[in-house]
Amino acid sequence: MGNKVALVTGGLGGIGSEISRKLSSNGYTVVATTFNKEIEKSDEWIVAQKKAGYDFLVEEADVTSFEACGEMVKRVEDTVGPVEILVNCAGITRDGFLKNMDESNWDAVLSTNLDGVFNMTKSVLDFMLSRQSGRIINISSVNGQRGQFGQTNYSAAKAGMHGFTMALAQEVARKGITVNSVSPGYIATNMVMAIDEEIRNDLVSQIPMQRMGKPTEIANTVGFLASDQADYITGANIPVNGGLFTSF
Repeated sequence: MGNKVALVTGGLGGIGSEISRKLSSNGYTVVATTFNKEIEKSDEWIVAQKKAGYDFLVEEADVTSFEACGEMVKRVEDTVGPVEILVNCAGITRDGFLKNMDESNWDAVLSTNLDGVFNMTKSVLDFMLSRQSGRIINISSVNGQRGQFGQTNYSAAKAGMHGFTMALAQEVARKGITVNSVSPGYIATNMVMAIDEEIRNDLVSQIPMQRMGKPTEIANTVGFLASDQADYITGANIPVNGGLFTSF
């Protein structure tokens, strides 16, 4: 393993796994985080990744807990090495019309998808500031830009990530740290491909490119933002959505 460390929350998921692979290929020691090693079957995931030629570490931490995130980041800094890249990829959905949405489903999505970004970023920031370098990359969503029927909680959280990204980027720009977000459209993860075919076809029909994105296409964008080639990019949101939503 190299001595450059990339920390990827939600690193065992469909998009998170590809991001972990890309950063590993780019020479980083990748630490993927999981909320529960047993539920997410992290041992099986590690074995599968090793068979594919990747050697990852897995750390357990509930991103909704500020204390847990801080303890995990310190553990990584002490035992693995300095965290140069943080990718906030952990996220959940609890879809439903707002008129039917209870407080627990609102809180669960905001706590994981938005509070989790604060908890993890705050935990790594002092280390990055002391070294005057770092990359923070937040995985948002096209629905944070355009909104989505039945996703007031998710859309609000993902839109909040954009505001967080732009504000923090200005705070740390002089400290050698960049902060950017990536907004995937509909991506062909196992979870999405399990959706009824008729519904998937309807989703694809809305996309100008007439196909879903690949997890590797998100990972490639993250890999670029993490690289020296992106030194002058900060406070930006990179849409990867096949033309589903465009803006400037």
